[in-house]
Amino acid sequence: MANLWAKKSILDIQKESAEEKGGLKRTLGAVSLVALGIGAIIGAGLFSITGGAAANNAGPSVTISFVIAALACAFAGLCYAEFASMIPIAGSAYTYSYATMGEFIAWIIGWDLVLEYSVAAAMVSISWSRYLVKFLGYFNIHLPAAYTLSPFDTATLTDGTIVHGMINIPAVFIIVVMSLLLVKGTKESAFVNGLIVAIKIAVVLTFVILGWSYIDTANYVPYIPENTGNFGDFGWSGIVRAAGIIFFAYIGFDAVSTAAQEAKNPKRDMPIGILVSLVICTILYLLFAHVMTGVTSYKSFQGADGIAPVAVAIDHMGTAGANGVIVPAYPWLNKTIIIAILAGYASVIMVMLMGQSRVFYAMSKDGLLPKVFSDVHPKFGTLAKSNLLFMIFVSLFAAFVPARVVGEMTSIGTLLAFVLVCIGVMVLRKTQPDLPRAFKTPLVPLVPILGVISCLGMMIALPGDTWLRLLIWLAIGFIIYFIYGIKNSKLNRK
Repeated sequence: MANLWAKKSILDIQKESAEEKGGLKRTLGAVSLVALGIGAIIGAGLFSITGGAAANNAGPSVTISFVIAALACAFAGLCYAEFASMIPIAGSAYTYSYATMGEFIAWIIGWDLVLEYSVAAAMVSISWSRYLVKFLGYFNIHLPAAYTLSPFDTATLTDGTIVHGMINIPAVFIIVVMSLLLVKGTKESAFVNGLIVAIKIAVVLTFVILGWSYIDTANYVPYIPENTGNFGDFGWSGIVRAAGIIFFAYIGFDAVSTAAQEAKNPKRDMPIGILVSLVICTILYLLFAHVMTGVTSYKSFQGADGIAPVAVAIDHMGTAGANGVIVPAYPWLNKTIIIAILAGYASVIMVMLMGQSRVFYAMSKDGLLPKVFSDVHPKFGTLAKSNLLFMIFVSLFAAFVPARVVGEMTSIGTLLAFVLVCIGVMVLRKTQPDLPRAFKTPLVPLVPILGVISCLGMMIALPGDTWLRLLIWLAIGFIIYFIYGIKNSKLNRK
């Protein structure tokens, strides 16, 4: 049992990275890392989940939920930045935990990161599918509803017919395309991501600038709707629950840390990539949510999660006609913004899939997973086999699991990872205070403690069935570890 808590020396980790031959190529600079973070952060959380969180939990005060989530991310981000500058290799929170709390905790967090990255990619692909259906509808192209929804979802057609889903084919399609791009190469993927990030920022700013003049302050009254008597249904408990749900919107910044082994100057550039991307996205999020809940009542977004809540907001940017129906001022904006959203979602999926393959790469190098996850393609220098395996795994989630389930699973998995990283910083400051740190988390232990408290608070506010799924997922992970991982661990074999 003592082997469960065996730790990897940080000096050994750094030495292994320096001596590795035929590994991942270092092709990413600071700008690419910031773009990587923004590419992962701005996506489904902003364009799809914000409307639902406002309609069902927080109302206009969803902006406060974004602030709470951003503070928790800031605390965790500072801790991530310290680790990323010290241990600049693939693996992210998994590797940090291995060095501070031992192999068993590292396994838990590595397995937990499957929820954060793979399931997040599935969630975003489902949202991508929804926006694609909305966009094609503008041109009277209607995909069969049964083939754009999971078996657990239904759609109501214009004639009132209720159709049950069978398989979400568009979601599978975008997973396959992004996986094949990752197989081709990290440099090429980063270039495509950079172009998409520029488009996404332009779209968010366009929405904010054009929508600002159509804000009706009456839509902000009451700013914090009265609680219905149930925890999480408006009031302050609704704000906290909404923060836990929209936390999904922030998960991208830690994906930057998984690319440490492909950064040109990781000690300097990793903290820049993590923190700058987080700051930029938080500002954009607050502006976006403020305009979105100002141009129309938050109640307008009820039931809109299947038809793109951003489109609902844009339809309310206009003036009332003679019959009282709002005439959109920018009829072209819906089509334009949805094109950009489709491209933006694609970049999120790509970064999530890349992050997951890098975590399993580190776990495979340590012997906890089969060698196939650390095989580097001799020509492309990428994790081609791993990417293809995750393509199949994530496609199954995207095709058959409802969006709400995978969204909340992603949030709770991410929050658990953040808690362990914050604890890891405190442990390492106590056990190895003299290790060189290119970036130091300020106000330790205050900042890590605040990170733990804020993340745990949002975890507690999530629905009970989400906790049950997390426990089942971890139980499956324990079985795999005790059957395969502990027997093949390179550290334990030593």
